[in-house]
Amino acid sequence: MDTATSHFGNWVGVVLWIVLFGLFLLFTPFYKKSQRKPSSVYMAFVIALALEMFGVPLSMYAITWVLGRSLPDGVLWGHTLIGQIGLLGMNIAYVFYLLGILLVILGWREIYKRYWSREEGKGELVTNGIYGYIRHPQYTGFMLLTLAMIFEWATLPLLIMWPFLAIIYYRLAMKEETDMEIEFGHKYVGYRRKTGMFLPRLWTGRPAEQIGHSS
Repeated sequence: MDTATSHFGNWVGVVLWIVLFGLFLLFTPFYKKSQRKPSSVYMAFVIALALEMFGVPLSMYAITWVLGRSLPDGVLWGHTLIGQIGLLGMNIAYVFYLLGILLVILGWREIYKRYWSREEGKGELVTNGIYGYIRHPQYTGFMLLTLAMIFEWATLPLLIMWPFLAIIYYRLAMKEETDMEIEFGHKYVGYRRKTGMFLPRLWTGRPAEQIGHSS
């Protein structure tokens, strides 16, 4: 265990990880107080992983205390299930990281130009780009980023928090859709019928056009 845990205690790594993934909050439109709650949970997720990946393997210590024996590398510490699937979990995580980053940036770019940057958050209904396929690309991106962390380094806090984070984003998305329907009326209803909430409706055959959303 000494060799496997030699990278712990890297507090510079903890800080760099938190700063790196915290930067993505810059791509989230905080024009509503309701959006601060999921962002706080996201940051708690990032901090929890940073502490256990680079600082102290708290999950391993807790389970060891309860069971009276050490856990193997890859079970609530170390790269997820590395003894069973090797580095497959880490490779899947890298794919999810890239997809999550892309969705967050693409979603932010469209909203910033055509909705969020307008005075008091009043702008046009966004349907082009990534919003032609899904209504909440940024939320999908953040959920992929956090899910990637679990595939890379699963711990007790992450496994407990991720379902709550997903529920929070779902409820926020539903609230925003109600607001969008009030603001844009039948145009938004038509757009919603042609797009997926978090994943694209590939069977529609084409993106929604000239109807839109924000998240």
